[in-house]
Amino acid sequence: MFTFTPLLGAQSSSSRASQSILELDGGIKILVDVGWDDKFNTLDLAELEKHIPTLSLILLTHATPAHIGALVHCCRTFPLFTQIPIYATNPVIAFGRTLLQDLYASAPLAATFLPKASVSEPGASSAGSATVPGGDTEAAGSTSRILLQSPTAEEISRYFSLIQPLKYSQPHQPLPSPFSPPLNGLTLTAYNAGHTVGGTIWHIQHGLESIVYAVDWNQARESVVAGAAWFGGSGASGTEVIEQLRKPTALICSTTGGDKLAPSGGRKKRDDLLLDMIRSSLAKGGTVLIPTDTSARVLELAYALEHSWRDAANGGKEDVLQGAGLYLAGKKVTNTIRLARSMLEWMDENIVREFEAAESADVTNGQRTGGQDKSSSKGGGPFTFKHLKIIERKKRLEKLLAEPGPKVILASDTSMDWGFSKDALRQVAEGPNNLLLMTESFRKDMQTQGSKPSQSSTIGGMIWQWYEERRDGVALEKGSDGEHIEQVHSGGRELCWADVQRAPLDTGEQLIYQQYLATKRQLQDTSQTLGQETLETAADALDDGSSSTTSEDSDPEHQGRALNFSASLAHATRSKLAVSDEDLGINILLRRKNVYDYDVRGKKGRERMFPYVAPRKKGDEYGEFIRPEEYLRAEEREEIDMQQRRTDAETKLGQKRRWGDAAGPHGRKLSGGAAGRKRPHIDGKTIDDDDLSLVSDGEDADVAAESEDEIEGQSFEGPAKVVYNTRAITINARIAFIDFMGLHDKRSLEMLIPLIQPQKLILVGGMKEETSALAAECQKLLTVKLGATVSDPAFDSAAIIFTPANGEVIDASVDTNAWNVKLSNTLVRRLNWQHVRSLGVVALTAQLRGPEPAEIGDIETPGKKVKQLKDEAASSAVAPALEQADTKIIDKVGVYPLLDTLPASMAAGTRSMARPLHVGDLRLADLRKLMQSAGHTAEFRGEGTLLIDKSVAVRKSGTGKIEIETTAQSSLGRPSGRGLGSFLAVKKKIYEGLAVVAGS
Repeated sequence: MFTFTPLLGAQSSSSRASQSILELDGGIKILVDVGWDDKFNTLDLAELEKHIPTLSLILLTHATPAHIGALVHCCRTFPLFTQIPIYATNPVIAFGRTLLQDLYASAPLAATFLPKASVSEPGASSAGSATVPGGDTEAAGSTSRILLQSPTAEEISRYFSLIQPLKYSQPHQPLPSPFSPPLNGLTLTAYNAGHTVGGTIWHIQHGLESIVYAVDWNQARESVVAGAAWFGGSGASGTEVIEQLRKPTALICSTTGGDKLAPSGGRKKRDDLLLDMIRSSLAKGGTVLIPTDTSARVLELAYALEHSWRDAANGGKEDVLQGAGLYLAGKKVTNTIRLARSMLEWMDENIVREFEAAESADVTNGQRTGGQDKSSSKGGGPFTFKHLKIIERKKRLEKLLAEPGPKVILASDTSMDWGFSKDALRQVAEGPNNLLLMTESFRKDMQTQGSKPSQSSTIGGMIWQWYEERRDGVALEKGSDGEHIEQVHSGGRELCWADVQRAPLDTGEQLIYQQYLATKRQLQDTSQTLGQETLETAADALDDGSSSTTSEDSDPEHQGRALNFSASLAHATRSKLAVSDEDLGINILLRRKNVYDYDVRGKKGRERMFPYVAPRKKGDEYGEFIRPEEYLRAEEREEIDMQQRRTDAETKLGQKRRWGDAAGPHGRKLSGGAAGRKRPHIDGKTIDDDDLSLVSDGEDADVAAESEDEIEGQSFEGPAKVVYNTRAITINARIAFIDFMGLHDKRSLEMLIPLIQPQKLILVGGMKEETSALAAECQKLLTVKLGATVSDPAFDSAAIIFTPANGEVIDASVDTNAWNVKLSNTLVRRLNWQHVRSLGVVALTAQLRGPEPAEIGDIETPGKKVKQLKDEAASSAVAPALEQADTKIIDKVGVYPLLDTLPASMAAGTRSMARPLHVGDLRLADLRKLMQSAGHTAEFRGEGTLLIDKSVAVRKSGTGKIEIETTAQSSLGRPSGRGLGSFLAVKKKIYEGLAVVAGS
């Protein structure tokens, strides 16, 4: 059994977010992707929340918001989510962590709003503040809503450390979640999907079900990202899909771009067109803004532009690129580039060759200079940028935009609703010589009519609408190849949108927020979730746990304090009041700030001892729970330490610290000791080695200055709310589009799907028009592949194609008749099993009977346990009720029918007279190895023909039939030891590779 349910992303015209549920036989549920869109609406996750208690495992495909955007939110909001095993490749884990750290640091709406159910007072969801930190007043009709606290970078890293990494082509049998049924041999295998570094095509094998989940893949090779592994990898040049991905029982494929053809010329033509667009604006002294993502497609863009600047600098001709600046702006781009340098093996093979060539050049230059002046002899690796400069601070970006001169800025994010692209748009949009170069298309429902602001539309979606309308005309520029390139005039139109800003809470909103925290704290006390225990909860546990030094006369007092504390906490939830100092007792030294003295005169027991919260080790019958933060990888620890060094301030005099605060994460001290003094300093600021490689020599003073400006203009900390303000800017810059999405097109889909030959085809991940057009075309292609015609009655049933909508459940089970039966012991002893790879095959003739009453009684059921307890209690009064309950429970237990041997009177008359069956699929490549190991010569001749001993030809037809041909030779012309024996030897090896199944 296999059912598929798309939660998000199926026939959706407003969002590219992807979430899918795959349910297999036995109640196994697999969630593929936890995507979110740019609106960050929690209602999109309501359907997912219903499935979380029944999920077995989670798979991730790409490190983009559409595939992992809601991962951290689900880990924080749904307690059971962190207990579900998650699988992904190493790049998806690393780049996904960087992406979400940038997302939560830049987008206020990503933190989500305070749940309305947690606020008991009427009207609490609408606040009353009407100003924002900038001093602008709110527009009419705007509202303010309270935000939850955003996760820290350490918290995001901890969640991503729970993901289990997998390698490509590595079969893996995963472990289920604690509340999942057994997986019964389910096997996962990841294959390269292209589109992003580490992008994955998942192959799921469970019983007879062979499922290929391929969403957002790209067959074409790019500069950084290798092509999808349909034919065996980036360097493969085969004409057939690899065996593991061929002929699946179900293929789940995305339809994005299924109605469009990619421009001719391939990657080189695309890159040349990008440079022509950039040169046309730089020649006029303009600025080019390219919105991109944080850690996925930005690598392709950065690599292409960096190498174009290198070619312009090394070329003898005068080029406009030589005098233009190239910048990459984003809050986490330093980590992205650093991670890219450590994951070259996941990229195209040309990247590896370039890295090896750069390393050999470094060695050669180092030998010539005698190891001196390493900085000047350092070669140019694929991600060792010489021209691309990194910008991670808003002040630095504003200073750059104020400087005159041509420049190119890559900024996150593509939606332009958050990130540095939104800030840069305000400066770039007004210049008529500037160019807004978009690299990703937007869907139709994300556009708005006219220029009215809408919270459901992104800035990028509205600009994309202008590009498609072309209301103010098109400018034609001449490219390097003589062809014209199109740039759309904006015509000085005014762009309006609802700007989202964070603002501090007022007095009334702070009371509401405190009420929410008190309610949440009370829920934590009643049901402590694994890994989420707070200091207050631990302090209560100290009071609850009995101590060997506590006398018995203190127990009533301890119980009284616990009751008083619970009553006081419940009262605080209702009236928004804090717990009184008397109820806290000695624990006031821990829970109150600036409290250092406590009168212990007249106290006894714990009230006379300074409170110390001893960390309790949690475990179960298998031992202590594993703490994933203790097993972080090196790059994760470096990232946490870097963040700690940037944010930690010196402890003030008199400020209280918890035990271990003087040391950094994992027990490593972060103070300026001997080890710290070895790092270079710039005006008191510590710079990492990675930072030094990304900062030019002439910008050290700017780095120090901008760090000081950042501290001065640092936004407030603590609880906040969202304030919507209507903003408007006049756009005079030109608008252009280059397709850098790196996704499949109509030609790729129509070529590959017939080669894959799926039994069931499920189309998701595209708009309704794209899905319908591709479904109609695939129906014809798969029918032709199977040999039917349009007029054939079997045309409609030749290929089964599903086009589900969001929330629709479809049954795509394999078309076989299979039942679960129980074999009797006498029948098992008579069976002669034949093994084909990992399967066992046998043919039998038996009698089907119902389960015997004795077998039902042997089943271990809850009813049986109840009956045993009843016998031990020897209570005859409740015996009829227990027997009735026992009968009901037995009826619900799955009992299998029994296969037994035939009686002697029927065995002779029903004996099978059929010829033996040969089960299996012998590959000619395997037969070649077998014959060569046996001493025969074997080589391929022609197409699909294996020639053995130059006398026996073996062919395999399209239906799987093996044909053997040999030539008639005289005994004098045969090689010694060969000839007559070759044909028999080949026949014997073929039979050994197949299972001969006869009736029994």
